Amino acid sequence: MSDTFLLDGEEVPFAPGQSVLQAALAAGRYIPHLCYHPEFKPHGSCKVCTVRIGRRTAASCTLPAQAGLEVESDCDEMNDLRRTLVQMLFAEGNHFCPSCEKSGNCMLQALGADLGVLTAGFRHFFPNRPVDASHPDILLDFNRCILCELCVRASCEVDEKCVFALSGRGIDKHLVVNAASGRLADTDIALSDKAVEVCPVGVILKKRVGFATPIGERRYDRRPISAQALDDAPRTAQNASVRE
Repeated sequence: MSDTFLLDGEEVPFAPGQSVLQAALAAGRYIPHLCYHPEFKPHGSCKVCTVRIGRRTAASCTLPAQAGLEVESDCDEMNDLRRTLVQMLFAEGNHFCPSCEKSGNCMLQALGADLGVLTAGFRHFFPNRPVDASHPDILLDFNRCILCELCVRASCEVDEKCVFALSGRGIDKHLVVNAASGRLADTDIALSDKAVEVCPVGVILKKRVGFATPIGERRYDRRPISAQALDDAPRTAQNASVRE
């Protein structure tokens, strides 16, 4: 008999070491999230996956699954919080979806659509951020960075290059390139690097392939982010048997 916890009143099995979010996704139960990636240790930076446990809230990506835990996720309070967080991300950066190459493949855009976010809801900051086109194959558009740190971790942990880092604090926190010049061209990044692949928004873009996929055929055009996340979730044997 596997251990289970309750998610919105329904039992979810979990394996030792799984977080609430990991167990939920593996069992076919979607909890909205943005900075979580199944190949990296969760660190709860975006808080979009926040859930309620009794009188407290926690990021479900870092909350260890425990037997008997009672978790609320799909409720008005949590979904309102998620909408606000997504609206703040849109307002903080320069996100203009119609002109963005990542449109249709962007997790932030897809999550906003899934949550019913129609406007930023806040005054736009319009920060003055650069575009780095110095590399022959890769474009960096810092305007869209949501500080998820996935490229930082991928470059260090998988590529073993540490091309990217975050600098500054608070509203001044921003993505930087680890080169004396600050230019991507002066690093050893390659198109095949994991760091190029994991960006959930339109910061790291491959040159000469923009808008190659027609509208209607892009990742989140075909299926909503909730369905894609369940497809991508790693599963243990017991999670798989529950879904069947």
